[in-house]
Amino acid sequence: MNDAGASAGPARGAMRLPLERVLVVHDEIDLPFGEVRSRFGGGLAGHNGLKSLRAGLGSPDFWRVRAGVGRPDSTDPEIVAGYVLARFREPAADVGVLVERAADAAVAIIAES
Repeated sequence: MNDAGASAGPARGAMRLPLERVLVVHDEIDLPFGEVRSRFGGGLAGHNGLKSLRAGLGSPDFWRVRAGVGRPDSTDPEIVAGYVLARFREPAADVGVLVERAADAAVAIIAES
């Protein structure tokens, strides 16, 4: 995810896809585990994957489905990185529900486009 822009930008260009048709589903530590929110554009909130996508796509104006994974008790960048890269601590069934909810949100955006 941290280098997603390196492939998403060229893929978008090759497909001649308008930026408003790009949809990204990503983890979000600023949302509690299990919460899902969607929006068009917005800030990057220090998310390295979103920074890469903005660079690769040339703009932050793309659709996002934000899947809440919660935040560790630290702001230390190494601890935060370790947290988001580690396996979920929540039960597999709860992770499955989160993935389903994020997929449903993505489908809803696609259906409305």
